[in-house]
Amino acid sequence: MTSHILLARGTAAAALIAVTALFLTVTLRCAFATDLKWEAVSAEVSMGKAIRLEVRLAGGAPVPVSDIKVTSTRIDMGPDGMAAMDSRLRPLPSSAPGVLAFETDFIMAGRWALAITATVPGQAEPVSGVVIFTVKDAPAPKESMNEPPKERELLYYRNPMGLADVSPTPKKDWMGMDYIAVYKGEDSGPKGSIQVSLDKVQRAGVTTEPVKRRMVTKTVRATGTVMPDERTLSVVGFKFDGFVDELYVKETGVEVNAGEPLAKVWMSSQEVFIRQADFLRALDQERPSGKPTPEEMNLRTFGFPDAAIANLKKTREPSRTLVWSSPMAGTVIEKPALQGMKFNAGDMLFKLADLSTVWVMAEVAERDLSAIRVGQRALVNFKAFPGEPFQGKVALILPNINMASRTAMLRVELPNPDKRIKLGLYADVAIEAAASDRPVFAIPASAIIDNGDRRVVFVSKGEGKFEPREVTLGSHGGGMVEVREGLTDGDEIVITGNFLIDSESNLKAALSGFTTTSAAEQAAAPDMAAKP
Repeated sequence: MTSHILLARGTAAAALIAVTALFLTVTLRCAFATDLKWEAVSAEVSMGKAIRLEVRLAGGAPVPVSDIKVTSTRIDMGPDGMAAMDSRLRPLPSSAPGVLAFETDFIMAGRWALAITATVPGQAEPVSGVVIFTVKDAPAPKESMNEPPKERELLYYRNPMGLADVSPTPKKDWMGMDYIAVYKGEDSGPKGSIQVSLDKVQRAGVTTEPVKRRMVTKTVRATGTVMPDERTLSVVGFKFDGFVDELYVKETGVEVNAGEPLAKVWMSSQEVFIRQADFLRALDQERPSGKPTPEEMNLRTFGFPDAAIANLKKTREPSRTLVWSSPMAGTVIEKPALQGMKFNAGDMLFKLADLSTVWVMAEVAERDLSAIRVGQRALVNFKAFPGEPFQGKVALILPNINMASRTAMLRVELPNPDKRIKLGLYADVAIEAAASDRPVFAIPASAIIDNGDRRVVFVSKGEGKFEPREVTLGSHGGGMVEVREGLTDGDEIVITGNFLIDSESNLKAALSGFTTTSAAEQAAAPDMAAKP
């Protein structure tokens, strides 16, 4: 019994040791896997363009220094709640083993977060991390030791909320905020340019992008109705009077084959009977073989099919009845014919159509016509088939305009091999059209400020300076607008937050008028005092 107890205790101890060893192994492996982290070589950088950033791996033993492959990077102002304010990263050659270098543009001071993921030798999973860089304002130029610092000339104090209210002395607004001092020279720059503090630019979420050439596309939307392909329509009628003796096709909507009997008619026209007799007499006369006689041509003019003429040649007797067959394969879409009804020459008894292809006749607004081209792809949606678009193409733009609705009619052809698309269905049509036939200078519509008389875009000059440019616009679509005049390739334009710059521009204009008026009043004051 004692030996069994000792054996059990030994087995339990061995199991405990094995579990402990396994736990330590897994723990060490996990610890090693998470030891590596990304850190900045220098966490403080200056604001400006083409700023070099360097990161490296730290914490491992040893730290890999080669074959590190970056899979994703992003830099933005996420730490301060401004993730929408991002910048483009460009890889640079490394300055030392294990150091990854990048280049970017910093348009404002603050904390920027570089998110990086890379595959590292010896690591089962990619190593990810976020490195925080502190971007500082560019240092001001040092003044000469031999020259005393120059005092700036104070012009006025302006309202901190952007209202057109100035004061010659410091004051507070109704909320207790200090008025902002404005000094001479702060309005330097191109005529009409605006200076905005970088702090305001950051808080307003101002973003920019360069002007470049691109295709401007737009989605033209229209509504329409499904119609049969007119090129496949066929009408069954007669050139003589008669009665419907028997109907073989008794329903609308059925499919028929070419040559399939549709109806048997009784011909009441005496003229048809006479022409049959003329044809039979001509058969007894000797004629060149292989050529139809004039009498046979007369019968064909009345619509006699080959089978009826062959039957006359065989029986040699005129007939008052005639079996009429379908001239084509298709669907019976109309059937006025009824058993026993009387018909006159020219009446329609059947109407056939090939529905393997259908038309959508869509109405397009007059303003969208310039973007539509024959052959463009069209996506057609039906309420009968939600979430299942059908692809067709623009086959024709009809030449006339509806004078009441100012719309044009388009013909969109749709394949319909399984006959699912029914005639008369309501259709929503979307046509991917090119608003321009070549790449043009185009900018986001959000970059344009339209006051009704002018269209203005703000061009960033760096360091919080913005220049308003009046632009001439062209075609538009897909959120983009063509710019024909006013901008050049590479201009850095404001695409979001331009409302702030616009308000600053309006404020500057108001203050300019105020200070001009004040200067004029001060100049006139001595003259007024000199008068008795």
